[in-house]
Amino acid sequence: MSPGLIQMWISFIAMGLMIIAALLIMLSRFKLKGIFRFTLSFISYFIFIIGGFLMLLVVIT
Repeated sequence: MSPGLIQMWISFIAMGLMIIAALLIMLSRFKLKGIFRFTLSFISYFIFIIGGFLMLLVVIT
């Protein structure tokens, strides 16, 4: 595959991770309580940071 096509797939993965993270954050805020809320929020923010980092790499290159 060409480098441009690889960057396209990486950007799709990054956008998907950000969407999943946003949905998980909404789920944790409105449906969960206690330790489950904290755990799911922590995981979703970590996923969001990974997606943002991947998107930053695509934009820089």
